[in-house]
Amino acid sequence: MNLVRAEVERLAARRFVQLMVLLLAVAFAVTTATTLIGSHRPTASEMSAAQEQAAQAVAVLEAEHTRCLRVRAGEIPITEDAGYVPADCAEVDPARMERLPLATDYLTSVFIFSQEARGLLYFLIAFLVLFGFLVGASYIGADLNSGGVVNLLLWRPGRLTVLGTKLGTLVGVVAALAVLASALYLGTFWTIGQTAGVPGPLDGQFWGGLGAIYGRGLVLVLLSTALGFGIATLGRHTSAALGAVAAYAVVWEMGGRLVLQILDVARADLLMLSNYLGAWLSGRLEFWDDRGCPPGSGVCDGGVYAITWGPALLVLLALTGAVTGSAFVAFRRRDLV
Repeated sequence: MNLVRAEVERLAARRFVQLMVLLLAVAFAVTTATTLIGSHRPTASEMSAAQEQAAQAVAVLEAEHTRCLRVRAGEIPITEDAGYVPADCAEVDPARMERLPLATDYLTSVFIFSQEARGLLYFLIAFLVLFGFLVGASYIGADLNSGGVVNLLLWRPGRLTVLGTKLGTLVGVVAALAVLASALYLGTFWTIGQTAGVPGPLDGQFWGGLGAIYGRGLVLVLLSTALGFGIATLGRHTSAALGAVAAYAVVWEMGGRLVLQILDVARADLLMLSNYLGAWLSGRLEFWDDRGCPPGSGVCDGGVYAITWGPALLVLLALTGAVTGSAFVAFRRRDLV
């Protein structure tokens, strides 16, 4: 019997995996039902009113830009109640803004796919990351604790082959499930936007940004799956993975962060794994540290530093590789009985 097929069948037969898939379906159904209940197809009068409000908002922006140009040209005197007038009028130029007010911004109780898709995708990624970690930990943890791995080695000798097949099968199944769930999830909400809401502007920039988030999220799901598998292999139990994550969150992310703040450590955010997770998903996270500014200078560019997706990915790969590599080394040498 093929080892990969046997592992797929074992994974699919696990009650915990079935429970997690059921929870995914329930969360999907609840989110869909809530969206349908809270949304409606806007009427022609609602769309007309929203378009008028958007046009008025754009007109206000254009008027502010014109006023700025006239003030800087000396045509209008600057008075105390003149309000904010930037030194460079390009800051308030509507033509240079990343996004102008749209009619969809002024619709109420209407599901707008282009505005909600990113948040919905982040929610799905968070669930799949948790799913992959827990399934990966329970999959190997239960076999090690119950003696299932020993029985498997009697049938197919070769520790590294067996463990590698388990990990590869696990990652492949989770990847397939994540792709299927994502397609069904986003497809459903796209359909809701078309039939019971408003699609919104779905241009190439929108789909490109959404695709980038999805790709990074899928990588994170697979890394969390391998990480849960590796920690549980090292600890020989599912609870080892759960305990390690809980201990890290409490001791370092909470306690360590507090100590670093008390000690006034420079750029302490670079020492937190959660920030690298956020930077990888979003592409870039910016932080503030006033040590880069001259005393009494207030806000300055030197106080801003960032974590981008490249270094974040290297940190996540290094962590996952170190844990899974250690797991394979330990599995090869340890007594399994």
